[in-house]
Amino acid sequence: MDRGGLVVELGPGAGGTTRAILDALPPDGRLLSIELNPHLHRLVEAIPDRRLIAHRGSACELPAVLAAHGFAAADAVVSGIPFSTMPRAVGARTAAAIAECLAADGRFVAYQASARVAELCSPHLGTPRVDTELLNFPPMRVFRWERTGG
Repeated sequence: MDRGGLVVELGPGAGGTTRAILDALPPDGRLLSIELNPHLHRLVEAIPDRRLIAHRGSACELPAVLAAHGFAAADAVVSGIPFSTMPRAVGARTAAAIAECLAADGRFVAYQASARVAELCSPHLGTPRVDTELLNFPPMRVFRWERTGG
């Protein structure tokens, strides 16, 4: 991201990807992390960066979380939450929430071991571009949806 904007990270875990996003984020950008697990949330909340907003809650509640923090839409949403292990109804609600909150020129990127995320998100966002990261162990598939102008 070369301009200020809002990146949302769903399921930051212990914060490894959070730190990488912050390293790439411009000085006027913001990162809103949403973590359900209280212990993991505390780890992310402890990252000392003024651009980071650590929110404890569910990805299903994305529209309400954005509104609570004064944002209308996300320029990018990044997710490592395992769509393959969550109940189908929760995954479908999460996919709908992402689609509802993505800016007109935004993108959604999910790194996953399973293709279930595509099954859940494609009805809302269309067909993803899929790449495989073989250097990760285990190898991860990276699904990317890009909106263009509305």
